[in-house]
Amino acid sequence: MDITRNNLIDAENHLPRGLSWPQWKMILIASLGGSLEFYDFIVYGFFAHNIAAQFFPNESSVVSMLSSFSVLAMGYIIRPLGGIILSSWGDRYGRRPVFIGSVIAVTAATICIGLLPNYQSWGIMASLLLILLRLLQGFCVGGELPGAITYAVEAAPHRAGLAAGIIICAVNVGVLVATLVNLGIQSWLSPADAVAYGWRIAFLFGGCCGVVSYWMRRKLDESPEFKQMHGAVVKQPFRETLRNHGNAVCIGVFSIAVVVGFNGLLYGYMPAYLVQQLHYPPKTAAIAQNVYLIVSSVGLLASGWLGDVIPRRYLLRLSAVLLLGLGYPFYASLVNHSADLILLFAVAGVVFSMASGTWACILADLFPVQTRFSGIALSYNLAGVLFSGFAPLLANVLMRETGSLTAPCFYVIGVSAVSVLASFALPKVASGSAKNVANRR
Repeated sequence: MDITRNNLIDAENHLPRGLSWPQWKMILIASLGGSLEFYDFIVYGFFAHNIAAQFFPNESSVVSMLSSFSVLAMGYIIRPLGGIILSSWGDRYGRRPVFIGSVIAVTAATICIGLLPNYQSWGIMASLLLILLRLLQGFCVGGELPGAITYAVEAAPHRAGLAAGIIICAVNVGVLVATLVNLGIQSWLSPADAVAYGWRIAFLFGGCCGVVSYWMRRKLDESPEFKQMHGAVVKQPFRETLRNHGNAVCIGVFSIAVVVGFNGLLYGYMPAYLVQQLHYPPKTAAIAQNVYLIVSSVGLLASGWLGDVIPRRYLLRLSAVLLLGLGYPFYASLVNHSADLILLFAVAGVVFSMASGTWACILADLFPVQTRFSGIALSYNLAGVLFSGFAPLLANVLMRETGSLTAPCFYVIGVSAVSVLASFALPKVASGSAKNVANRR
């Protein structure tokens, strides 16, 4: 039995305007798992240069780093497959089982990476096992964030923008924890010890957090809107999404290009770029990224709240336009050391938060409840492959071909332009609680 538009509007009239404590609890527990799983996945980028020395030794540091970044890209490539399979299960059997299964798999993979012998001990087998574990992480992450977004907007449909903003903020918190761990390792260990075993501490810490995440997620109830369908699920959600919502998927992919592209450079490339190419002290680079995460976390919560009041596509478009215009000045300032690094990252956090705080609910607005998980997962993961997974490699290629250290800015400008154009194709979903609930279905 389908949920009708009138029933949804009637139900909305009885919902509180704020988030109730049960809703806060459901959203926060769902976001906890997402933050920890992204810690596990993102921490690889922060220690890519150390991992390269341990698993991909080569006389050329450039070749070694390219090998390490290639493994990072593989994690992104596998994400669409994980998103397809896990989201299909989530649309058929419920959001909760997917949450629990994904956190178990990611936790196990993260612990194994932390304990994996290096190339000097196991030879090529160590490199291959690292690749397999990274593929497992990428597979699970492909369904993790789309599932958390789906769960949040269905737990609080009248405040979907704020709920989705909380999920993305929690992801930022996970990355913030990773940068703090990186900062601690760089501060407390010598460079030789950081290369030898410091990065292992980061992965084992993530594994311990994953155990806590699993324990918390066992207590989650099923999504209220999924339960309201009373078993009237789509038997083949992925096929249904492609057949009836293909245009929505395309619009979603290109609309969030700036989000995944910018994140791909920031998390997968920026740490090594600042330290190895621009010669910033590792501690200074880590502090700047922590400031960015704090500023952007506050900003994206504000943007999520504001997206329940005004059309979200306007906020996304404004952020993309600003990034398009400020991309070159930002990178030129980095290269020339002409501005304070922390101030530069704080400004970037403010500008980017308008996009990062609204994209999740923009995707949720494109799909009905029966295929929402699949639609979000397909759009998000395709965008990740197209605009994020190869961002570090493309940044390296641009620098090599142009001979300029500012060349990564052209990638930021490109993905920003794509999002600006795509934002004009987004449906005119009305803002406000009752209108959002009706229009999202």
